[in-house]
Amino acid sequence: MRKISAAILFALAIAPVAASAAANDALIAALHADAQKYLDARHVPEHISAVSVSVNLKGVDHTIDAAVGTARFDGGAVATPASLVQIGSNTKAFTSVALLQLEAEGRLSIEDTLGKWLPQYPAWKDVTIHQLLDMTSGVPGYDGEDSVMADYAAHPMTNIPATALVAAAYPKRDLDAGWRYTNTAYLLAEMIVEKASGHSYAAELKQRFFDNPALGLHSTYYQAYSYPPAITNRMVSGYFYSTDSGNAVLKPIYGKDVHTFSVSWMQGAGGIVSTPADVSRWTRALYEGPLLADKQRRELETLVSMANGKPIAVTTLADPRGFGLGVGQATMTGLGTFWFYQGETLGYRVLYGWFPKSGAVIVVAANSQPTEKDNMLGKELMPAVYATLKKFGKL
Repeated sequence: MRKISAAILFALAIAPVAASAAANDALIAALHADAQKYLDARHVPEHISAVSVSVNLKGVDHTIDAAVGTARFDGGAVATPASLVQIGSNTKAFTSVALLQLEAEGRLSIEDTLGKWLPQYPAWKDVTIHQLLDMTSGVPGYDGEDSVMADYAAHPMTNIPATALVAAAYPKRDLDAGWRYTNTAYLLAEMIVEKASGHSYAAELKQRFFDNPALGLHSTYYQAYSYPPAITNRMVSGYFYSTDSGNAVLKPIYGKDVHTFSVSWMQGAGGIVSTPADVSRWTRALYEGPLLADKQRRELETLVSMANGKPIAVTTLADPRGFGLGVGQATMTGLGTFWFYQGETLGYRVLYGWFPKSGAVIVVAANSQPTEKDNMLGKELMPAVYATLKKFGKL
């Protein structure tokens, strides 16, 4: 038998690595093309300048990221995967997990009532933490009060205390609401985190999540009020561009860049700033990782129908949207059944999907809030990325 030279052995050893790198480059190029196609088509109707995609594949120790566009609608720096965005109501899962961890530590039960933890709101005394988190409490959203949002639009740099926001909704309650999306519930949940832990909500997020090396959230931040320039300078601009019914009070900020505005109107309901890559890492940890004990993960994924608020085991094409504790499940033709959330602020949208069969996580983001009919992030970009992953054999 002839001896094989060291050079041949070396070439054989690096061939699989080179092939893998080439395949990864091809996938990144395809994701970049998906994002660019969306930006080209939706730049004007959605008033966006930047689109970002992050994919987290099961068993792969890195995210696959693509970003296109510029930081501002009129140009500016090139958007990159490291550009920060407001993740909006994806913050709610952080709030839910903090409470579920506190439950696992024996400090509370999610069946505890507000009467126990927040007795200053007696009209809501029988509302449970569970009902706050799955949106079945009947407590209305403070942001549905025109006076709150009109004041914010007139003074967008102002810092509004959480107690003032809750007071705008108190003592209203609709016991026949079924499932009702409400940011008020998550500010109440934030207050319970603080009372049960003895620390500020911001400190709990930092200690439990942002500083946890196992999660790898290297570019995720929370401020209750305004972010400093060290953070806002790393963000792409965000634009409020919605004329939907109920948004007339926000006319003073229509078309404006909101990225330096106070986030105090969101707080524990939507105030986190991050990157799509960090959101993808968080999403995997949320459904698969060490964040939650088995009991608490089952609680997280206990669903009610978003159509009527009644408990369901799983979503179907007939009842396609379900809500857990700060997480959602959907069933869609072409995508199957998957877990998702779309966080939306006055200037940003960040949507994730976790697909249990493959374990893939897809995160897509754009830098505006358009009208509901113009928001194609979930209808066009998410399916396009899904199709690309399927084409590359990743699903």
